[in-house]
Amino acid sequence: MEILGATLRICVEDLDATVPFYEKLAGGRAMRFERGGVSVAAVGCFLLMSGPEADLEVLRKVSATIAVKDVDEARQVLTDSGAQVLAGPVATPAGRNLIALHPDGTVYEYADRRAPA
Repeated sequence: MEILGATLRICVEDLDATVPFYEKLAGGRAMRFERGGVSVAAVGCFLLMSGPEADLEVLRKVSATIAVKDVDEARQVLTDSGAQVLAGPVATPAGRNLIALHPDGTVYEYADRRAPA
C-alpha cells in the first residue's frame, strides 16, 4: 500500500472565522464543500469541519485522513495486518474511502482519488 499523504481533521465552531488563519498558514485558498449537514473547508493538509454537534461527534473519532493510491489495496493490507474495517469502501465525490480501526484503537479514514468502478 502506498501512502501519498495525510490530512489533519479539525472540527471548528465557526468555519468562516477559522478559514482565513489556515489559508494564511498553508499559503493557499480553501476548497469548500458540504458533506451531509457539515460544512467543510480543505486547505493544505488541513480539513476543517463545522456543523451540528451530533455530526461532529462522529467526525472527531477519526484521527486523520490517509491518502492512498488504492482503497481496495489499503483494505487488504489493513485487514491482513490486524485492523478492522468499520465502513467502506464507499464512493465519495472525490473518490473512494473507508474507515478503519487500528489494533491500537486509533480510527483513520483512508481515501483515494479513483472514480468508482
